[in-house]
Amino acid sequence: MGRAKHGRCRRGVRPAVGSIGRPGVGLGEVRRHFWRAIAQGLPSEDAAALAGVSPAVGARWFRQNGGMPNVTLTPPSDRFLSFAEREEIALLRAQLYGVREIARRIGRSPSTISRELTRNAATRNGYVEYRATTAQWHAERRAKRPKAAKLSNRNP
Repeated sequence: MGRAKHGRCRRGVRPAVGSIGRPGVGLGEVRRHFWRAIAQGLPSEDAAALAGVSPAVGARWFRQNGGMPNVTLTPPSDRFLSFAEREEIALLRAQLYGVREIARRIGRSPSTISRELTRNAATRNGYVEYRATTAQWHAERRAKRPKAAKLSNRNP
């Protein structure tokens, strides 16, 4: 009864579906630590331990990237908000501080804070809330390369 037509098991003909899982948040810095350790000559298991991830994850990162880092080893510039700044924005926003007061306390422009609150808000069940983890995930997702060219003409 458990066999499909042509004698094959049904389970064997289904396409493999990988689990997406929870998206990693703030992994950029962890990956930078990992690849710096690799650059110093450590094996992937030791580099993973230094970065704070399991040896299996380190081996997978190394294998998936062919031994080359997929992130730049230089830390991101001050032009972009860090995860710590996003957490601070979320805390101040939860305490009902305004955009200008948050900007003053963080040392950023009010337009930056306003854009961050608008662009990276979590919309769940119809409520618009700002969460640092969601905002960081959105920012990292948008920063990935390669990006489609702005002037590419797909409609002839």
